Amino acid sequence: MSSVDDPVAVDTGPPAHIAPADPIDPDYPVSPVPLSARKSFFSMAVVLLGFTIFTPTMLAGATLGTAFSFGKLMIVIAAGSAILGVYVAMMGYVGARTGLTTVVMARYSFGTSGSKLASLLLGGTQIGWYGVIIGTIGALTAQALGWESYSARAAVMIAASVLMCVTACYGYRGMYWVSLVSTPLIIALACWVVSKSLDEVGGFSGLTSATPTTTMTITLAITTVVGTFVSAGTQAPNWTRFARSGSQAAWACVIGFLLGNGMMILFGAIGAITFHEGDFVLVLYNLGLVGWGLVLLFGNLWKSNADTAYAFGVAGAEMFRNPRKTPFIIGGCVIGTVLALTGVHNHLVDYLSLLGTFIPPLGGVIIGDFLCRWRRGIPEDHTPQPMHWRNLGVYAIATILAWLSGELEIGIPPLIGIVAAIALTVGLHRLFAAPKDADQEIPA
Repeated sequence: MSSVDDPVAVDTGPPAHIAPADPIDPDYPVSPVPLSARKSFFSMAVVLLGFTIFTPTMLAGATLGTAFSFGKLMIVIAAGSAILGVYVAMMGYVGARTGLTTVVMARYSFGTSGSKLASLLLGGTQIGWYGVIIGTIGALTAQALGWESYSARAAVMIAASVLMCVTACYGYRGMYWVSLVSTPLIIALACWVVSKSLDEVGGFSGLTSATPTTTMTITLAITTVVGTFVSAGTQAPNWTRFARSGSQAAWACVIGFLLGNGMMILFGAIGAITFHEGDFVLVLYNLGLVGWGLVLLFGNLWKSNADTAYAFGVAGAEMFRNPRKTPFIIGGCVIGTVLALTGVHNHLVDYLSLLGTFIPPLGGVIIGDFLCRWRRGIPEDHTPQPMHWRNLGVYAIATILAWLSGELEIGIPPLIGIVAAIALTVGLHRLFAAPKDADQEIPA
């Protein structure tokens, strides 16, 4: 085994219990990404930034923009984005060090049977979000073009889903090129709308002097910022496993989840303050720029939903021990599209938001387990046990604490779930690590 320093300590061959990568699928959905297939820092940053430049995030910013003065708003966004950025950077680092997706790493932390929980939660929620976005595309396109026919909306949904599905099937390469083309355009368009927003309120001084019209606690506001992408951030290893070093993966996550996500929240807040509308697509519609609104809508949601499809594809590959992700991408896209066509997407958001409480502790357990046992890589001859009850118990406790935090309005639920999971995993490992676990330990 190599040292804990960069570059990543990952073997070019998979551990004995993981099937070798299928040459048909160059994305290694259930095996470590070899060093020969690693990508540059620029490539990694482009993919992750494209993942988080996500217009629905602006709606979260809109709820904040009307509740705080501009100074407090900046503090809230900075605090929430810092928490999110640090957590995802830790997950991204682990992904680069092991070369594995989140759901495959869960085999080591929860056992081969226990990891099914991670696959169900992460894959299932992503299929739900896929349906939400497909439905959103159909509704906003119909609004822009004045369509009232259900068949017209359904045709848009199906066509958009096919495009996103094909992109996801191409894997990392497809998402990179879509992000490289669309992300700069979206950022430029969003910055232009911000300049129009400043004109609307009399410049920066008018923006900073705007009076809040709603109320929200600081804790709830920070929770809102963290919650925008904490569930998706738990799956950052799906992409950072392609990084050439752990530090490159961490910095790419900071760019995507701290800067990119924070920027979208700020844009949404500014839109709410100036135009009383947090979604820039609708702002463009209101400005009479329907064409540019559609460009922003499709360019943005195309790449983000392709990432979502990729996530449930690798989750399915892990669950069924299949070396190819494509069948599960196609199956998940069909399910998500059916959800959108039946209108279920109108009722999924609250349910999926609740799952933001249940998913972050999964990442916390994986991070804690990595710190205890896998810092130098995963031994080739190591086979995970069928069920890791201790870590499953930690996950349950951390999830309950996160849920109670939200119910009692004490603290920040996602942060409490993550910190509790890491602390309990490390603490219990040190307390109860048995001599029989010695062969699983990586010498310091």
